[in-house]
Amino acid sequence: MKSLLFLCSFVLFFASQIAAQGIDFFHGTWSEALLKAKKEDKIIFVDAFAQWCGPCKRMAATAFPDPTVGKFFNENFVNVKCDMEAPENADFARQFPVSAYPTLFFINAKGELVQKAVGGRDVKGLLELGKSISSKIDNTKDFEKAYQEGNRDADFMLQYVRAINKAGKSSVKVANDYVASQKTFNSPAQLKFLLEAASEADSKLFDLMIENKDKIIALEGEPAVKNRIEKACQKTAAKAVEFKSKTLNDDAKAKMKKYVPEKYDAFALQSDLEYCKAAGDCKGYLKACDLCADEAKKDAKKLHDLAQEVEKNFGKDKNAMNRAEKYAKKAAENGGLPNYYYTYANILFKNGKKSDALKMANKTLELAKENPMLGNLTEQLITKIKES
Repeated sequence: MKSLLFLCSFVLFFASQIAAQGIDFFHGTWSEALLKAKKEDKIIFVDAFAQWCGPCKRMAATAFPDPTVGKFFNENFVNVKCDMEAPENADFARQFPVSAYPTLFFINAKGELVQKAVGGRDVKGLLELGKSISSKIDNTKDFEKAYQEGNRDADFMLQYVRAINKAGKSSVKVANDYVASQKTFNSPAQLKFLLEAASEADSKLFDLMIENKDKIIALEGEPAVKNRIEKACQKTAAKAVEFKSKTLNDDAKAKMKKYVPEKYDAFALQSDLEYCKAAGDCKGYLKACDLCADEAKKDAKKLHDLAQEVEKNFGKDKNAMNRAEKYAKKAAENGGLPNYYYTYANILFKNGKKSDALKMANKTLELAKENPMLGNLTEQLITKIKES
């Protein structure tokens, strides 16, 4: 196959728009993309588009620039955009034909199709698609036989542990066994192994990676090390939620604060919210919620979502419902949307403030003239208020 070029003006335009925070699309040839995928042990994500395609442009303008989408796709895929009607891409179009635009291809480093999806996706849909593809990729069997036969070469172990991590499995035992057999960690492959193996912040592997942090930074760069630390802390925070362990949550926060201080505040807030919710710690949860509300300031959507979350998680607690009422009121006043007023009215009613609830429900009805479904729900709420 001839070199497949991805440097048309349309691609460059959108790449310039999203590179800063969203998906970072690769600008080389198809052969180079395959080599990059092989070297990094990644699948290639191809956005097969046409310049006239409305859904293609919409996805490029909304889903691709999203920071969450960018973070996941940049970490897990080699990302490529391909104008399927450009003459230089004819060979690719023959090998991977499309029937509609956009078509999203997932192709392995051997050039084999893993899966394709037709049609545009919003942020949520694109993330779900990417995660479903990532979860299906399990190359560990390719390494298991050689490992059982005694292969402990550093390059091999790096690839093996990387494959285990990508498959969503625990690499701790394999990594610990290898570490126990080594006296020093000085070679590039060994140092890269430590970086890959430090998947959880509450582990000896993480501590060993930190001990060798300066050497790893010299080899891989500080951003790569900080990214690994952040991931490891996220994994430990998730374990804190699973096991309802305050110790694990505190450990994850302490290590983020020490090694990635610039991201500590956001990390600590999110980890506290998730931990306190799982542990049933209403007081701690509300403290975190107040910080969220303070961060949101006048962002009506965030305040509205926060009010609903508090009601959902601690709806039987009086303090929590008072807090939910406060957030819902700010959301309604700042946003002015009918669904915000409906949430506010509903919380007021649950808090026993019937006259205020009826007033806000009628306000909702005024605003929901073009939303029959919400209007019906509001009328039902009004009936419940009057009959209570």
